[in-house]
Amino acid sequence: MKAFALKYLHWIILISLVFVWGSSFIIMKKALTVYSDVELGTLRMVFASAVMLPFALKGFRKITRKQWFYLVLFGLLGNTFPAYLFAKAQTHIDSSLAGILNALTPIFVLIIGLVFYHLKVTIINIIGLFLGLIGAAAIIYTSGEGQIDLNFQYSGYIILATIFYSININIVKYKLADLDSIKIGIYGFSILFVPLTLILIFATPFIQTVQQPGALPMLMYPLILGVVCSAAAIVAFNTLIHMSSTIFASSVTYLIPIIALILGVLDGENFSLWMGVWIITIIIGVLLVNKKK
Repeated sequence: MKAFALKYLHWIILISLVFVWGSSFIIMKKALTVYSDVELGTLRMVFASAVMLPFALKGFRKITRKQWFYLVLFGLLGNTFPAYLFAKAQTHIDSSLAGILNALTPIFVLIIGLVFYHLKVTIINIIGLFLGLIGAAAIIYTSGEGQIDLNFQYSGYIILATIFYSININIVKYKLADLDSIKIGIYGFSILFVPLTLILIFATPFIQTVQQPGALPMLMYPLILGVVCSAAAIVAFNTLIHMSSTIFASSVTYLIPIIALILGVLDGENFSLWMGVWIITIIIGVLLVNKKK
């Protein structure tokens, strides 16, 4: 059993991440019924950085100046900015649509790898790239329901978050390769604890919000998002990047839309046949992007 787990560890991590991140969109939706998007994004990252801070205190002095720079980028681009962008987007779009658009991450991993890291691509990869982008544009339009401009605006926040994720994946793979995945997660999160806590207390109405009836129990949702969906999941994801490839690691987004869609439909969100067609188009595009030959 142990030998089997070690042999297929990368797949075990991948599938676990699919369920953790696939459910994060519906969790955000629930949290946004009480907390604003800024409060939710900040709370999520405060909880994530708080759980990492005790493990980081003894090792801060060992971090080089160059590593500090990329760890700050990791904390901002790979975690903090997307946390705000996803929360902002889900104030106007369904959690299922947010999960579907998250599948664009491998597309942008390919583009960034091609432009900055001289990644070799084939014509199949390029076809996949365009299929993914076409599918994304079509599904945003299909789900607009008379609010096309608004839908594109808030879907744009998700797309920007996936671009940040893509940059972060390449940073972890090529710029922080000398740090193990656990240390990257520990230091990358913990260095943001103080500024994020100050933002939460002094730049958001959190103190007033949490005193409202029913608000305190709802802290469970940003707590889960921070500790499980951010801190623990990012450590697992960094491990996946180091033990495989950036493309394989980003393929976690293949199945995230399916989990997000199922949970969204169960929660009463709309789903049409055309949305299904465009989801399949995106997944085919991502598969072709990852195709080696």
